[in-house]
Amino acid sequence: MSSDLPQSCRIDVWLWRARFFKTRPLSAKFCDSGHVRLIRTGRTSRIEKAGASVKPGDQLIFALGTRLIDITITDCGERRGPASEAQGLYRINMADTVR
Repeated sequence: MSSDLPQSCRIDVWLWRARFFKTRPLSAKFCDSGHVRLIRTGRTSRIEKAGASVKPGDQLIFALGTRLIDITITDCGERRGPASEAQGLYRINMADTVR
């Protein structure tokens, strides 16, 4: 990618690379269901398509099981690597909470 353009990637790919889902189709199905909220420049929107673009600085809020996940994307990554690499793709904003 060119260094002049901001780095971005599809949200389903990013969630898979960050190891929130075991397979990319599961990640895509979750995104298509509308359960992910994106906060960019102070505006909140619901993600309803797996092809939606995310970039570093975006905040994502979604529920997995009984956990509420609130994270900020720090990097898009280039591959689905080991867990230690995946944890470098985001920063946790608040502790996971149980509903």
